[in-house]
Amino acid sequence: MSLVFSRPNTSAIGKKDKRLMAEVNASPLKHFVTAKKKINGIFEQLGAYIKESSAFLEETYSNEELDPVTTEEQVAEVRGYLSKVAGIGEVLSRRHMKVVFFGRTSNGKSSVINAMLWDKVLPSGIGHTTNCFLRVEGTDGNEAFLLTEGSEERKNVKTVNQLAHALHQDEHLDAGSLVCVMWPKAKCALLRDDLVLVDSPGIDVTTELDSWIDKFCLDADVFVLVANSESTLMQTEKSFFHKVNERLSSPNIFILNNRWDASASEPEYMEEVRRQHMDRCTSFLVEELGVVDRAQASDRIFFVSAKEVLQARVQKAQGMPEAGGALAEGFQARMFEFQNFERRFEECISQSAVKTKFEQHTVRAKQISEALRLIMDSVHVAAQEQRIHCMETKEEREDRLEFIDKQLDLLTLDCKTKIKKITEEVEKQVSNAMAEEIRRLYVLVDDFHMDFHPSQVVLKVYKNELHRHIEEGLGRNMSERCSNAITSALQNTQTEMIDGLKPLLPISVREQVDKMVPRQCFSLSYDLNCDKLCSDFQEDIGFHFSLGWTMLVNRFLGPKNTRRALMGYNDQVPRPMAITPVSTSMPPFPQGSMTQEELMVSMVTGLASLTSRTSMGIIVVGGVIWKAVGWRLIALSVGLYGLLYVYERLTWTTKAKERAFKRQFVEYASEKLQLIVSYTGSNCSHQVQQELAGTFAQLCQQVDVTRQQLEDEIQDMNRKIEQLDTLQSKAKLLRNKAGWLDSELNMFTQQYLQQGR
Repeated sequence: MSLVFSRPNTSAIGKKDKRLMAEVNASPLKHFVTAKKKINGIFEQLGAYIKESSAFLEETYSNEELDPVTTEEQVAEVRGYLSKVAGIGEVLSRRHMKVVFFGRTSNGKSSVINAMLWDKVLPSGIGHTTNCFLRVEGTDGNEAFLLTEGSEERKNVKTVNQLAHALHQDEHLDAGSLVCVMWPKAKCALLRDDLVLVDSPGIDVTTELDSWIDKFCLDADVFVLVANSESTLMQTEKSFFHKVNERLSSPNIFILNNRWDASASEPEYMEEVRRQHMDRCTSFLVEELGVVDRAQASDRIFFVSAKEVLQARVQKAQGMPEAGGALAEGFQARMFEFQNFERRFEECISQSAVKTKFEQHTVRAKQISEALRLIMDSVHVAAQEQRIHCMETKEEREDRLEFIDKQLDLLTLDCKTKIKKITEEVEKQVSNAMAEEIRRLYVLVDDFHMDFHPSQVVLKVYKNELHRHIEEGLGRNMSERCSNAITSALQNTQTEMIDGLKPLLPISVREQVDKMVPRQCFSLSYDLNCDKLCSDFQEDIGFHFSLGWTMLVNRFLGPKNTRRALMGYNDQVPRPMAITPVSTSMPPFPQGSMTQEELMVSMVTGLASLTSRTSMGIIVVGGVIWKAVGWRLIALSVGLYGLLYVYERLTWTTKAKERAFKRQFVEYASEKLQLIVSYTGSNCSHQVQQELAGTFAQLCQQVDVTRQQLEDEIQDMNRKIEQLDTLQSKAKLLRNKAGWLDSELNMFTQQYLQQGR
């Protein structure tokens, strides 16, 4: 696989990325810088997205009003992504390109690093042998300093000599120690692009190569083997890289045949020597290590003179010409070779570092974004399904509520009709029964037995007890006549009401409706109040001869007119008065009109008045009768009359008085009771109406409870639907964000991870 950097496809990227890619074209190392900036931005957005998603899922999961649309496992999973992405982001922010230089002692590793840095940063040359690992890294400050392992102390260094002195003064440093040389980025352009260069002691001075690899090489992007062109590759160098190749998969290895300026002294052998070195190095990379193929090997093997390049670049930095000084013949070719190495190295390390440092995290980010997208999609689908269920439930409740309202109106009219019908029947039945009982009142009165005496005290007690007996007897007889039929009709009507309203109630309530609407044993209350009704009854239990003048008049005229006749009726014929009609359309009342009863009373009164005024009339009448029938008949009649009088007088006992009292009471009470027949019927019908109306009201109350429950459920459904709409929108937005992040990661993969494929 070729790692040669190529120009990206600018048609698939935006203006910002075009600008960034232009920087990459100017410097291959910018490829890593822009990729790092891009991936860090993506992970920041991913972290913010996961935080937002986690808060959304936790809020949704803790919402007790809604059925679960997410699971506890999903909430925990997204919460776990927070720490993972935060850790990855922290790692990415510290990521940099790392190149490690290996070779035998005094092969010029430090000189190569100095030449690449365009400055004498590390001690090199005669007397300066690297005795530990030196990590050269850029710092934003203006002062260079050293950091040693296990210490936070910064040791300031201003020159290479100070650096060398500081390294040699530290007795604790050995070949496996690491010293960080923090060099100002302002002094070295190469360090500005997140590049770290690691110089190493000679691999021929230690046997702890495995620990070196574990400690310094596992995160390296490029290895540079600095060989001495004046000799061939040694087995020590080969053994070390064999170990590296075993621990790392296809490491990127460059071979620099340094000190190639020595070939200028023997130009006739230069090409031959170059070919031999090239063949050996190619065989080592291709056949022994297998890290590249033969076509790529030529881009990994270079012949340079680091000392010449460093000298030329220092002179150029000081304003002098590059080729000035004592430089061997062929310097320009070797300078070009070194520049070619730098170009290939920068292309390789930037591409390799992007792949090794970012590819795995990019894949992980894609997995996380995809997992979140699936979670949000499942939340969206669950919320949508629950919303559909809520809408169906709401419509069902609304239809049910509308049905209850319509049916309740119809049942109300029907119940009113039934109540009206039964109350009319009750009123008629009670009135008929009471009229019949009034006609049979004498039987009830005859059944009353109590000691009777004509004294007022006893009569008062007798009347009270008789009133109580009459009221109880009438109530009992009325109940026997009416109560069973009325109660049966009432219960049937109540049953019809319940059966009619049951379908409007929930199924769970229908079975308990009889308990919720208690129907007590109904009994009519007649409330006759006989004591008050007959309170003005005046009995007449004095002796009255049946053929006496008073009784005869009473027999013909009735008690009322008899009283008027016997007391005198002077005004029985009223004097006519002139009446002026109020309206011409109405005829005047007839003057002097008199009823037949009034005429009879007037005649008898006149006769009585006449006979009472003078005895002459009696003598005259007696004489007339004497002559007509004779004295014997008159004497017989008078004797019979007297005997009848004596008999009636002797039989007028207390029992006779009680019978007369009861007879008079029956006549009086019947007349009074007739006056309250319609009232009693209306009263009973009103009781039935109240009972039925109460039952219907209790049923309607249960229906109202059901209606209120339906209305509350509809409000709950509306609230849930509103919440689910918000939840759906949020889940959809977060799902789209996950898709957008995935597209960003795909674009990053296309721009930075697939360039060399």
